[in-house]
Amino acid sequence: MKYFTTTSNASKRATDCVIVGVYNRGKLGVGAAEIDTASNGRIQKLIKTGDIASQIGRCTVLTEVAGVKAARVAVVGLGKSGALDAIGFKKAVAASIRSLSNSKTRQILNTLTLETVKNSDSYYLARHSVEAIGDALYKFDQLKSGRKKKPMPLSTVGHSIAKSGAAAKTARGAEHGDAIANGVAVAKDLGNLPSNVCTPSYLTRIAKKLASGNGKLTTQILSEADMKRLGMGSLMSVTAGSTEPAKMIVMKYKNGGSKRPYVLVGKGVTFDTGGISLKPGSGMDEMKFDMCGAASVIGTMAAISRMQLPINLYVVVPAVENMPSSTATKPGDIVKSMSGQTIEVLNTDAEGRLILCDALTYSKRFKPEAIIDVATLTGACVVALGHHRSAIYANNDDLQDALFAAGKTSEDIGWPMPMGPQYDAQLKSNFADMANIGGAGGGSVTAACFLGRYTSGMNWAHLDIAGVAWKSGAQKGSTGRPVPMLSEYLLSRAGALP
Repeated sequence: MKYFTTTSNASKRATDCVIVGVYNRGKLGVGAAEIDTASNGRIQKLIKTGDIASQIGRCTVLTEVAGVKAARVAVVGLGKSGALDAIGFKKAVAASIRSLSNSKTRQILNTLTLETVKNSDSYYLARHSVEAIGDALYKFDQLKSGRKKKPMPLSTVGHSIAKSGAAAKTARGAEHGDAIANGVAVAKDLGNLPSNVCTPSYLTRIAKKLASGNGKLTTQILSEADMKRLGMGSLMSVTAGSTEPAKMIVMKYKNGGSKRPYVLVGKGVTFDTGGISLKPGSGMDEMKFDMCGAASVIGTMAAISRMQLPINLYVVVPAVENMPSSTATKPGDIVKSMSGQTIEVLNTDAEGRLILCDALTYSKRFKPEAIIDVATLTGACVVALGHHRSAIYANNDDLQDALFAAGKTSEDIGWPMPMGPQYDAQLKSNFADMANIGGAGGGSVTAACFLGRYTSGMNWAHLDIAGVAWKSGAQKGSTGRPVPMLSEYLLSRAGALP
């Protein structure tokens, strides 16, 4: 995609489509007002007849508008004047693009970047715009047979700016938004693929492909033999029932000199049956999404390396299947982690923490500035926060606050969650150093406490994304979250925000 900025009037730009906005009670946005004047009040007339609505996300496409050079004018609702926030802005942009999906639009001019949006500036409006366009254009149809619908051939996006002095920040926002949208698409594709395609071996091929031709990014793969030599008994206990070999993916992006790296660890259970503690059959197909933590950290690496941020970023992905068989780990078995701590496996469906703990121990060798693990870890997180926010746990308040702030700014929101000795005590085992579950209460918290036992001496955070990683029902599919949150956090650490 190509991007440009312009201070020219919307009516005078010869393009395939101009996007303008209208508010409640007939108030026109900046671009809409200019178009309305040029067309002798056509927009106001259509508002009065009810052919144009002001509700956020409602869009009407006009053609052959007198006095306007653009072939189309997409008029989208922006809701109440003075109340537009980044969520509403992105919804409006996405609705505009979807309304054009059946057209042959190649170039658009988005004048919504002239509007006043809460807690946003020219950089974030351009970035949110490009991310919303990427989301609206995303399709996953590569496994469908037959003739496929051709996508809208959009290739150029312009952003209106009030003054030329905003051009640099707007261009930077579009550049970063494009990289983040690409990272989100990578994460979505990996999440949406079925488990008979997206195996641990497939994830390794994707990781290697991302590194191909990128001199700053390398990918190393640890085999089961390597992991056994390292003493990763906890991880190996999860893959024990599967014939699909486990992999440990280690990606290293080095562009920060001698600075300590930031490390992202992503849970990569490419299918989770629950093992011997078998899950109910209803909805089990969605357990292909249990590797969305891995997908999101790989997607974040794709975004960061594309932006060429001046930072050192490592990604570690333990990738396994959790299957029941005669060789599978059984409830009550005791396994030894890489750290030397022993674990009583009371429930084989609490497997994510068993692979993450060894990945966290392995990552200590990198002496990270901060380490963040990302996982679809617990159903308890969905009970606590629903499908709106990621749970943010940390052993450091500053890190937790930084991730929370990054979520708010990127509109990929999270919520700080507690930890403490009361919850940690629930992991007590009569037979091992700890159990892998802590009872019925506070399941997301006790899972975080379990992981916390493997992060001594590290600046660590844990994101439980079980509620936000995918959608069910008619909109079933991966969301690509929390790639925007992680990207925002890393942009700020790299000092790359304007």
